[in-house]
Amino acid sequence: MTVKLEDYKTDALICPRCSNCKWVDHIYIKSYRFAKICPINTRYVFNAYSAQGILDIALALMNGQLDYTPKLLDIIYKCTLCGACDVRCKRNLDIEVLLVIETLRARCVQDGKGPMPEHKVIAENIDRTHNRYGALHQNRLKWLPKEIKPATKADIVYFAGCSSSYVHPKIAQATTRILNAAGAEFMVLGGEEWCCGNPLYTTGQVDAAKKVMEHNIEAIKKSGASTVITSCAECYKTLKVDYPKMLEKSTEEMGFRVLHIVEYAQELMKSGALRFDHPVEMKVTYHDPCQLGRLSEPWVPWRGERKKFGILEPPRKWRRGTNGIYQPPRELLGSIPGIAFVEMERIKENAWCYGAGSGT
Repeated sequence: MTVKLEDYKTDALICPRCSNCKWVDHIYIKSYRFAKICPINTRYVFNAYSAQGILDIALALMNGQLDYTPKLLDIIYKCTLCGACDVRCKRNLDIEVLLVIETLRARCVQDGKGPMPEHKVIAENIDRTHNRYGALHQNRLKWLPKEIKPATKADIVYFAGCSSSYVHPKIAQATTRILNAAGAEFMVLGGEEWCCGNPLYTTGQVDAAKKVMEHNIEAIKKSGASTVITSCAECYKTLKVDYPKMLEKSTEEMGFRVLHIVEYAQELMKSGALRFDHPVEMKVTYHDPCQLGRLSEPWVPWRGERKKFGILEPPRKWRRGTNGIYQPPRELLGSIPGIAFVEMERIKENAWCYGAGSGT
């Protein structure tokens, strides 16, 4: 990726420091208790721990007005990259808030100051064992249920991800059982599946992220599959958005389609291949994951420049978070007999980050 922090200097400069990035849009606020949208500002209650604070830091570093300190790095890496500030800002202004923060982390790594020590441990694990946990690579398929027999050749490949493979195998098992119940043939990459690279990319370790990206893309292409299904929101966003971003391509140009299991299950349900006949008497709600929701819109590269008053030439296709994967999980839950579905206060692009991922 050839993008430099200076490419986003205007974005950092024209931020009006209005603090809207810390709050849900007033037209959606239902209570003061759930009115905040920035998790780090809510946690640390200090302006530096917010989008506008981090943009100030980025601008000051570019202008040579700040030096790296342990506290400065702590602030930069406390952000969860949930994107709430980005979509909130884009309700009023077209500023690439999230790209400034991502690129600032890449600058920290380029300058030899980042990432944080705990991030280096994860990077070493990925380099050595191809997963973030440092678990044995030969155990990557141990989660596979005995009754499930993946195809040797199919149009669909299931990308399980590190967490589902090693820590939460029930997620991967449930995913393959859904596919099996619908009669959908699928492959797995097995030992050819490496960590998607999300922990590397989001902590600014772009070169390391490119290494695993190149391997995974080659493995997917070699499989011959045209559709990649994930059950992990991080894997989903990384494959669909960050891979094309690093390659300076659009999502459409990648040569394969990336679907989360909720999207594919919705397709199966609409076609009649998947049915829910057994009642489940339960009151449930649904949490919109940041990387499946507001951050999942397809990536469209832009090449141009900012003119006077911040006008872009040529115009840019903005990712505003409103077209994330919101309806499929709700339709699936609504189709299960007996389910009483209730919404939370902060939903969809205004959803509250669960507080992990992206190096936090």
